[in-house]
Amino acid sequence: MTEFFLVLALVALPALGNFGGGLFAEFFPLPARAVSLALHAAAGIVLAVVGLELMGRAIEVEHAWLVVGTFVLGGVGYYYLEKGVGIVRRRFGGGAEGDSPWMIYLGVSVDLFSDGVLIGSGSTVALTFGLLLALAQMPADIPEGFAALAAMKRFEKRRTRRLWLSAAFAIPIVLGATLGYWLMRGQPDFVKFALISFTAGILTTVSVEEMVLTAHNSPGRYRAGEDPLEGVALVAGFGLFGLLSAYT
Repeated sequence: MTEFFLVLALVALPALGNFGGGLFAEFFPLPARAVSLALHAAAGIVLAVVGLELMGRAIEVEHAWLVVGTFVLGGVGYYYLEKGVGIVRRRFGGGAEGDSPWMIYLGVSVDLFSDGVLIGSGSTVALTFGLLLALAQMPADIPEGFAALAAMKRFEKRRTRRLWLSAAFAIPIVLGATLGYWLMRGQPDFVKFALISFTAGILTTVSVEEMVLTAHNSPGRYRAGEDPLEGVALVAGFGLFGLLSAYT
């Protein structure tokens, strides 16, 4: 149980990052360009997590073909998840100008749940591995928390309720970590990495299809290709995690 409580302490890091992003949106609204750069940097971090750590370790275990296959299945799983969210959006409130704040809230919750699964299952490989994943997810979740609360401000006028909704993002990441830890504890390494690789496939798709696309669709930013700092932010995020991975 002591190890499990350490895992919960690890998932508190990205949960705090997400809540911190929400607080920033509440009290210090940023221009669209700054949000776009933050989303590009977050996408770079996620791609580095997947490319440098997750898949680098995963393909070294037994039955590497299974691990690579589950990575692809993660991308397929994201497609069907997005399709399901689209059905809910059409039925309950996606407008012509974009998602309702509740659909954005749902999307962030699903992403945080997958982060929790990743950290919980990764911690069963080694606590230092779980720590590295938590440290990587923390800055990536800050712009998500910012975007979710910024969208909520347009519809929910009560600040207290907005802050409670932002704090409630801790629930899906804790649930994901609990599920990942107890399901994978004691399992062979290739089973652990199969689940980690599946989650990595989801995260890779999220970083490209959601973070970068959301940044490019932000109102008030430069048109795609006109702001060279976006590419710099992407590779800087990748490089930041590379340094963290090398010296942790």
